[in-house]
This record gives sequence, structure tokens and C-alpha cells, in this order.
Amino acid sequence: MSYKKILTIQDISCVGQCSLTVALPILSACGLETCVLPSAVLSTHTAGFSGYTFRDLTEDMPNIKQHWMKEEIKFDAIYTGYLGSTKQIAYVEDIFADTASDTCVKVVDPAMADNGNLYPGFDAEFVEAMKGLCGKADYIVPNITEACFLTGVEYKTEYDRAYIDEILEKLVALGCKNVIFTGIAYEKGKTGVVVYEDGKYAYYEHDKMPNSCHGTGDIYASAFVGALVRGKSAYKAAKIAADYTVECIKETAKLDKHWYGAAFEPVLGKLIGFINE
Repeated sequence: MSYKKILTIQDISCVGQCSLTVALPILSACGLETCVLPSAVLSTHTAGFSGYTFRDLTEDMPNIKQHWMKEEIKFDAIYTGYLGSTKQIAYVEDIFADTASDTCVKVVDPAMADNGNLYPGFDAEFVEAMKGLCGKADYIVPNITEACFLTGVEYKTEYDRAYIDEILEKLVALGCKNVIFTGIAYEKGKTGVVVYEDGKYAYYEHDKMPNSCHGTGDIYASAFVGALVRGKSAYKAAKIAADYTVECIKETAKLDKHWYGAAFEPVLGKLIGFINE
């Protein structure tokens, strides 16, 4: 196999099984040389913990990029997760422009909202900046809340295919032709992912797990990117990521008091197996 170099840009929560502490091991397990650019360092993630520490690394980002340019470092893929400000988004756009190889695959997970609401600290200005970043990506990986904010479509919990098609059309109008649309449920007890690539629609459905876990969006996006960069089709990568995320949720359900994340590490072997099939 070709040995590809990927850069992932997102925050690092030292404890909590999300963002970089998820992306780095998953992408590495997929067989990729994984480089990281932390946008911030937190002692824990912010969901359920109190009194956490936070160090913003925004102003380090352009200097890091300049050093990479001096060393003529280029990346075969760039994958962004949670970004904390419009300024960080602007710096990421510069990184896209200056460090991407000629064949670089750029994937944006517009991690900014869930359950109908923006995350704390985000506003309409951030959403507008994220629209611009999504337009520069080859693939975007939004959930339905993020997609609604990006498109201005009313958020709904019950919908049909026509509603999803409307959102997809408006997402593509942002400039990115390929959408991996997660958490799409057309019937009770089921969920799945829509893969919209070059105007073609496909849907992979599976049972909805009774338990939910913090960080599964990061797990899904990282596994999707890893499989995609390893040469899987977008649909196959989306399926692998969904199957792996389900395995992580099942593994977490075996544990007592593991409320802050998903146990993705014990089933990394299954992901490696999926990738090597």
C-alpha cells in the first residue's frame, strides 16, 4: 500500500475520548502517517466536567504552518474537526492553500452543533465562516443540526427523503460536491448515513443503539477519513465508519460509569479488519 501522510486539525482534550485523542489513534490504526495541529489543549472535554483548564493555541497555528512551508512539508489529506473560532477557520483555509499536495483530499467535519442547537460560544458569524471552509473541502461530514445551520433549513426531528434532498442541494451549493450526512433516520429504531457524491445518492442504514456516547461523531469522522484515504470508496468508507462506531457503542455499554466517552480502543482491531478486507 502507499504510505500517505494526513494532517488533522482540532483541539485536544487530555481526558475524554474525543477530538485529537480519538483522531490520532484511529487514523494511525488505518495505516496513515498522522500529523496533528492542536487548536487548543483542555484538561477534559466540556460536556459533564466542571473546572476544566483551557489553553488557546490559535496564535501558534500560523507559525507552525510557516515552519512546515520552510521544510516543504505537504499533506496527502487534511481533516478538520472542532475549531474554536472564526480566526482558526481562517488559519485553516491558509493551511489548505499552502500545505496541501496536488492530490490532497480535504475533509471538513463542521463540528459546531447538535440536537438543534449551536455549541456554546458559537454564533452566526462562526456559521458563515464554516460555510466558507466547507466550500473548500472535498468532503464534508455534518450531522443534521449542522447541516440545517449551514443551509438555513428548519431543523426537524421527523422528516422524509424530500427534506434531506433539499438540505443536500443547499449544502452542495456551498461549493463542496460530496456530503457524508450522518445520523439520518427515516424510520423509528433505525439510523444511518447518506452518501452524496458527485450528484449520486446512497444510504446505509443500521439499527439505532439504545445507548448514546459522547465523542461518537469524532470516532465516525476519523474512521471515515481513514478508510477514504486508504482507498475505499466514499460509500464503503461511510459503511466502515458506521459499523465501527456501532461496535464502539456496544463495547461502551459493557462498562460501568463510563459516561464521558466511547470505548473505541478495545475494538480498533475490528476497524483494522474492515480496512484490510
